Amino acid sequence: MTELFVFDRELILDRLGGDEEIVTMMIDLYLQDVERTARSLADAFAQGQADAFMREAHTIKGLLATFSDDAGAAKAFVIEQQAKTGEISGLQPAVAALQRRLYEVADVLRREMGSVR
Repeated sequence: MTELFVFDRELILDRLGGDEEIVTMMIDLYLQDVERTARSLADAFAQGQADAFMREAHTIKGLLATFSDDAGAAKAFVIEQQAKTGEISGLQPAVAALQRRLYEVADVLRREMGSVR
């Protein structure tokens, strides 16, 4: 079972030099793009485009790492590495799990934004 995502505001603030405005901007951008990001991953997979699929997984890995989601970033890394081989068949469960993780992070970030606004 994958660990739940917990947003650590203090850790993120520390990484960003204490700039609340940047944290808020990053969260807003993530929330604006999460649907497109999840759809792009699924589309690249469905079309069998291993290179595009690998790039999407790499992008997601970075997005999740930005918010210190090590478990989510690890899921994306596994997909990215598999896609590098060009063999992506059988990854549907991993794609679905990564999409769920994207939405889970979004839900936590929405709650976080609600608590600070």
